[in-house]
Amino acid sequence: MALERTLALIKPDAVSRSLEGEILSRIHKAGFRIVALKTMRLTKSEAEGFYAVHKARPFFKDLTDFMSSGKIFALILEAEGAITKWREVMGATDPAKAAPGTIRRELGKSIQNNCTHGSDAPETAALEISYFFAAHELI
Repeated sequence: MALERTLALIKPDAVSRSLEGEILSRIHKAGFRIVALKTMRLTKSEAEGFYAVHKARPFFKDLTDFMSSGKIFALILEAEGAITKWREVMGATDPAKAAPGTIRRELGKSIQNNCTHGSDAPETAALEISYFFAAHELI
């Protein structure tokens, strides 16, 4: 498997419940290297830009309101097969359908309040990483 990088977000619901330490611990235990990490609060416009692919969907307003409602952690994770591996560690979008032991199953509250985000493909990862990190921030 090839060494990859993926974007991971710890969403406002997890930060507001002080779960970032638990999630970071799970990232380390899963064998990822954290290439970059920053905390921020997205503006509504920034959230809309990041989730522009979902603009026509009925959940877009709620999603962007939620993602701009509080502090997030943005990370670049690196590992062999990082994209698939991170999605496995996170679990399914709906915590009720996520596998036991995954972040979303154990810590998520709903489809929206599911604690984390991860890129779904190499092309998406490249775009998402560049949305949050400038080239000089990559170690």
